Amino acid sequence: MGRGDHNRATGKNFFAQTPKNQLSDGIDVEYSEEFADHDDKVAQARSRAADRRAKEK
Repeated sequence: MGRGDHNRATGKNFFAQTPKNQLSDGIDVEYSEEFADHDDKVAQARSRAADRRAKEK
């Protein structure tokens, strides 16, 4: 044991953990195709391409 190790509590979570039912899947459900401009459509295409690359690994 080094200096100060005996002051640290063991077995405790110091940071609050997010409950599993509150975790997001990363999909934005408020996206509206009818209001999308060119930049939005390009971003959607890039996102789909990135998802494909991630799933290939």
